[in-house]
Amino acid sequence: MAAGHTALGELLGGRIREGGPLTFAEYMGESLYHPEHGYYSRAEAKRFADYYTSVDVHPVFGRLLARQLAEMWVALGRPGEFTAVECGAGAGSLAEHILDFAARGLPEFFASLRYVAVEQSPARGAACQARLARHVGGGRAAVRAQLPERVAAGCIFSNELLDALPVHRVVCEGGELREVYVTLDGARFADHPGPLSTAGISDYFAEQGITLRQGQHAEAGLAAADWVAQAGRALGRGFVLTIDYGHEARELYDERHMRGTLLAYHRHRAGEDWYAHPGEQDLTAHVNFTALGLAGARGGLGRTGLTTQTNFLLALGRDNDFADLFDEGMSEAERVRARQGLKSLIDPEGMGETFRVLIQHKGEDTPRLTGLQPL
Repeated sequence: MAAGHTALGELLGGRIREGGPLTFAEYMGESLYHPEHGYYSRAEAKRFADYYTSVDVHPVFGRLLARQLAEMWVALGRPGEFTAVECGAGAGSLAEHILDFAARGLPEFFASLRYVAVEQSPARGAACQARLARHVGGGRAAVRAQLPERVAAGCIFSNELLDALPVHRVVCEGGELREVYVTLDGARFADHPGPLSTAGISDYFAEQGITLRQGQHAEAGLAAADWVAQAGRALGRGFVLTIDYGHEARELYDERHMRGTLLAYHRHRAGEDWYAHPGEQDLTAHVNFTALGLAGARGGLGRTGLTTQTNFLLALGRDNDFADLFDEGMSEAERVRARQGLKSLIDPEGMGETFRVLIQHKGEDTPRLTGLQPL
């Protein structure tokens, strides 16, 4: 795609002409988070709804997550202040679902809850602030641009955040790792293999015991690993909860993933032309849960467990036969739609098995959490 096809493409093309090739992590970071032209810096309505998340399907996702947070609060000894930090909060839909449900159905937990919605995009942060106005005004919520430096007791969590953090692209050539940079071929962006930009890439694979096959392409999620380590260091006591799609390393880098997992999403279509429409399309790569576990350990986190979204939601909902699906006064047609929403969230052929839930803990012996219990 021609470098000047978008405003961001023109800027990045200029940087390459002046300073040479960019790492793919630099290109992806600018494409998604450039303060003016990045995909996630734009207002929600301007993203063309390229994807929808579990939050968009039905509020029961947030309601069951609220129940898991409340159980974490109990596991920590019911501290007078429990801070729930949602990173990548967007326009605040998940925060609203959690806070509204906790206020209505979990009053003791809600009395101790302090909710911090972290969103670095000013446009989306403003939308989040407006959506949560009642809870912000009541002292139960705040919107911030960055992860708090210190969370004394609570849970730092994310839903579909880490898959959109920048990755380095590599390819195995002659038994050695080569990094794939972004350069210009005339007026078009193109791949450019070269030496590794940081020893952290080779360390990333070595720590996990991963050797790529000849010709295999892969992603190194250094930013996601750093994020989890940072969350662990910020947390005094409590949990880090990650919901995203991905695999353990042994599966992520197997023979079925010879081309890697990176995808571009533009106007409801997925493809591998990640150089098309820079700043106007989403870029994602599967999350490496093995790497998150190792990085969490460097931040003082222990591994509580890893499960599927199907297991997580069914385990949390079965005690009350999924009464959280329904609101008072719902018609039968509305109840049917609610049940259909739950089915979408737990469908093994869709979201249910695609998404994983990783929970890590700090400052406690390995706790028993309902969402991780086998069905």
